[in-house]
Amino acid sequence: MKKTVIFVGLISFMLVLLGFSAAMDSNRGQAADDVVKIYGPGGPLGPIKELAEQFTNETGIKVEVTAGPEAKWIDQAKQDADIIYGGSEYMLTDFMLRHPGIINEKTRTELYPRAAGILVRKGNPKKIQSLEDLTKNGVNIVDVNGAGQLGLWEDLAGRKGLISGISSNIVISVKSSAEAIDLWKTNSKYDAWITYESWHYRLSDVTELVQLPDEDKLYRGTPISITSNTNNKKEPKQFIDYLKSDVSHQVFQKWGWK
Repeated sequence: MKKTVIFVGLISFMLVLLGFSAAMDSNRGQAADDVVKIYGPGGPLGPIKELAEQFTNETGIKVEVTAGPEAKWIDQAKQDADIIYGGSEYMLTDFMLRHPGIINEKTRTELYPRAAGILVRKGNPKKIQSLEDLTKNGVNIVDVNGAGQLGLWEDLAGRKGLISGISSNIVISVKSSAEAIDLWKTNSKYDAWITYESWHYRLSDVTELVQLPDEDKLYRGTPISITSNTNNKKEPKQFIDYLKSDVSHQVFQKWGWK
């Protein structure tokens, strides 16, 4: 009788342990689902990462932001992305066309616009103050032909009849801002880069910003969307709503957005 009681007790104890283990596994899965995973280009990383940390501190909901050239994160994003953002409206549209079904189009929304400007070397040795100055002899321009900047310089130059002059001074074109940054940091022969003002705030140690007059400025948007296959329904929307708050807008402005 005593052995039977001990045996029954052992079985009950093992069942409790199994139940506890299953609960722990369930909690781990739930915790993993509670992480909002965001992917997008490097341009808007500064404010989005800062606000992700702020959001986590305020709500306890963890947010992971992965940014950079799409090729580095697209395979993982197809598996677990909750949110995708773009560096411009056309950039997110192009993403949707190349990867149909990932984006839930009904959730797509615009955050804030950012203006284009001219990045120059510290001290501005070529004395560049305007788009017209980019047409001068000896000015070497870096062009990013993609990453939200496709046609950016041409749109600016075309309104002032400067397409030919600026085009002749573009000495290299690359596909991403990451490539342009590497070139800028490793080769001092490049004098100017027509890009978003916001990049200066990420590269303030190696650039100065030449802002364009209001009548010459060109703006592009910052779209963001929830994915179609996210396991989270509430948290991604909660974070996007947070990004659209007045407090978050001030953070974006600090990083160079309008």
